[in-house]
Amino acid sequence: MYAIFKKDIHQFFSSITGYVAIIGFLLANGLFLFIFRDTSLLEAGYADLDGLFELAPMIFLLLIPAITMRSLSDEYRSGTMELLSTKPVTPWQIVWGKYWACLLIVAIALIPTTVYYLAISQLAAAGNGPDTGSILGSYLGLFLLGGVFTAIGLWASSLTGNAVVAFLVAIFTCFILYNGFDALSKLPVFEGGADYYLAMAGIRYHYTSISRGVADTRDIVYFASVAGLMLYLTKISLERKIWQG
Repeated sequence: MYAIFKKDIHQFFSSITGYVAIIGFLLANGLFLFIFRDTSLLEAGYADLDGLFELAPMIFLLLIPAITMRSLSDEYRSGTMELLSTKPVTPWQIVWGKYWACLLIVAIALIPTTVYYLAISQLAAAGNGPDTGSILGSYLGLFLLGGVFTAIGLWASSLTGNAVVAFLVAIFTCFILYNGFDALSKLPVFEGGADYYLAMAGIRYHYTSISRGVADTRDIVYFASVAGLMLYLTKISLERKIWQG
C-alpha cells in the first residue's frame, strides 16, 4: 500500500497539472477573499474566515475531481492495472493507497490557507481577533468534506479509463450529494414533514453543522460513513475491472 501511495504522490507532483490544480485553488480563494469586493474579508468589517469556509466547498468541487480523476483511470488506460493485479496487493490496499495519496494532496492544498488566519489576526483590532476554536472546527469540517469528495472522486475514476469522464462524473456526484438533498428539502411538497430528514441526508447539512465550531460525533460518523461507502464501491468497481481484464 505504501508503494502505491508513494507512487501516486510522485506522479501527481511530477507533472505541471498537480501544481496548476493547487495554485488554482489558492488563487481562487485569494481573489474571492481579498480582491473581489462582494466577498472580500477586508470589506466585512469583522475578523473571521466565514467567507473561506463558504467558498471552499464550491472550489473543492473542481479541485478534488482534478486530483482524483487519473488515480485509477490512467491505470486502466495504460494497462498497468493488469500488472498491478499480479502483485501481492489486494484491491483494498490499492484503494487505500490511492485514497491516502489524494487526501494528502488535498491537505497540502489547505495548509497555505492558514496564512489567511494570520492575516486577519494581524488586521483585527485589539481584543477583536478571530475565534480560533470556531476556525479550527471549520477546518476540521473542510478536511472531512475533502475526505468525502476524495472518496467520490476515486470511485468515479474507478468506473472508466477516460480521465475527463471521471472528472465530470466526480463533479456531478459531489454536487448532487452536497447540494441536491438540501435543495430537495426546500421543495414545498416536503415542507413540515420529510424536509428535515432530506436535509440531514445531504453533505451540506453536516458540513454547516461542524463548521460552527462544534465537533458533533454524529457529523463525524456521517462523513466517515459516506467516505467508507464510496471506497467500498470503488473496491467493487476495481475488482470488476480486474476480473474483466
